[in-house]
Amino acid sequence: MKNVLIFGITGQDGTYLANFMLKKGYNVFGAYRRTSHKCFERLEEVGILNDISPIRVDLADQASIQSVIKKSNPDEIYNLASQSYVGASFEQPVLTIDTTGVAVVRILDSIRENASSAKFYQASSSDMFGNSLGIKNEKTPFIPRSPYAAAKILGHNMTVNYREAYNIFACCGILLNHESPLRGLEFVTRKISLGIARIKHKKQEKIHLGNINARRDWGFAGDYVEAMWLMTQQKNPEDYIIATGESHSVEEFLTLATEYAGLGDWHDFCVIDESLKRPTDIEEVVGDSSKARKKLNWKPKVTFKELVKMMVENDLELQKNKTE
Repeated sequence: MKNVLIFGITGQDGTYLANFMLKKGYNVFGAYRRTSHKCFERLEEVGILNDISPIRVDLADQASIQSVIKKSNPDEIYNLASQSYVGASFEQPVLTIDTTGVAVVRILDSIRENASSAKFYQASSSDMFGNSLGIKNEKTPFIPRSPYAAAKILGHNMTVNYREAYNIFACCGILLNHESPLRGLEFVTRKISLGIARIKHKKQEKIHLGNINARRDWGFAGDYVEAMWLMTQQKNPEDYIIATGESHSVEEFLTLATEYAGLGDWHDFCVIDESLKRPTDIEEVVGDSSKARKKLNWKPKVTFKELVKMMVENDLELQKNKTE
């Protein structure tokens, strides 16, 4: 039985990946940093907390990372840990650069010293492309528009560097926006689905949003973690774009969510708040995942409409059973 170590196991992607790996028969070790008493709520929600081995880690401490790697003796390592909210990266740029960028170098160097035969996956981000024109592929130049994007580029480039310099199996997945009922409340898709559910159950009156014209390539996180695993099963490490190939606006998401909840016209309860718009926003992101479809035999299963419906129905059910 293989061992897998997941940095950032308590997040959306970490939870879906852990569940996927358990079904594949792996021993799952999860490196986490304790930030609140609700640290494991996603793992509890999907019912796998008792099936994994959580290990506390400090991503700012090389010795702590080395200790986690030695304890787990991993065949595969997935780094999904980061300060992942773009808006917060403007408020906390130093923290973002360290946890999202420099920490990747610490992990890579720990692998080089302690687990050179392990396969490593780095979670890169489509935010690295910024406002690069056209459909994004593996050759699209990086033009960061936020501290988060700059940090992700550092992690991405160092992963490529360690792969080439030390012959480590290290690959990067550039996953475009991927959502789910487990998405954090700070992300606009979940803000919409939860807000609409609360309005439906008369627990909230308004939703405040920023730029609803922004267009994103939205997929389902459960589909995307399979692509992560497929990358590490290849003979040679390469980097891949993971995307649906379709872009939809925030307004489209909002309109569909309103329709599924039976709330009528979103103009009746949505407030466009200029203060929520980012200093430098990206207008449109859409990806070309043809390389992954050809080499990994991967393709998304959940459609955009199915994703919106899934998130709204989940939050409607949660709010129905939740007392304030």
